[in-house]
Amino acid sequence: SRGQDRAAPQIYTHAFLGPHLFTMFLLKKLLSGLILPPLGPLLLVAAGLLLAIRRPKLGRALAALGLVAALALCTPVTVKLLLDGLETAPPLDPGRLAEADAIVILAGGTRGYAPEFGGETVNALSLERIRYGARLARRSGLPVMVSGGAPKGGRPEGELMKVSLEEDFSVPVRWVESRSRDTRENADFCASVLQPSGHRRIVLVTHAMHMPRAQAQFERAGFKVIAAPVGFASNHTLDYVPADFAPTLQGLADSWYVIYEAAGALWYRYAYD
Repeated sequence: SRGQDRAAPQIYTHAFLGPHLFTMFLLKKLLSGLILPPLGPLLLVAAGLLLAIRRPKLGRALAALGLVAALALCTPVTVKLLLDGLETAPPLDPGRLAEADAIVILAGGTRGYAPEFGGETVNALSLERIRYGARLARRSGLPVMVSGGAPKGGRPEGELMKVSLEEDFSVPVRWVESRSRDTRENADFCASVLQPSGHRRIVLVTHAMHMPRAQAQFERAGFKVIAAPVGFASNHTLDYVPADFAPTLQGLADSWYVIYEAAGALWYRYAYD
């Protein structure tokens, strides 16, 4: 009921899922750090230079491949090619809000040093999701759940999201899940809170690149998901002018995110499932 929606927010924490999944979590973080740009291509360059001592041709070829990959992953052309087929969820039709029982907003990270906010706060990715989730909550009147733990230590992301939603956007938070370390745990822990009370149809707010993986995990956990993607990166067209082949900082950030999502999807398919 709407009266229940205005009740004091409940904060849910959960025990870790056991040594096996904890080991898998650490392994996933280690592997992602090794393959993601810029470190992944630079490791290829380093390996090529070391190999060149004994196998000059092969070593130089490997180093050249790493250098080309490092440059290519910074260009708009490469990012556009990588994004094709990833941002598949369309923008939310506001009329679909009436089908849902709750809004779930996933965390996207924190800023550990934010003295202007008195310590930690949400980062730009989380803030984008919070802003859109707040808009949907005001439009629909649906209760809000935020989900995010502290995989790197510090204050849980869910708690920081609650602070931002209530203090910056004047949107009350009904549930805070603050122990999840990845998207799979986001889904499982949210299910353990929402589904026993009958909240099975959710509006899921996360970035467009993250939505395919997030939606799959929440549907696996038993939810009917209405996707509400935010932060689309594939809206630009290419004219294939020289500027489209020039490395940019935004291109590197987008390619990092794309490869992270692709690696995450493969990990869930072969390690968990």
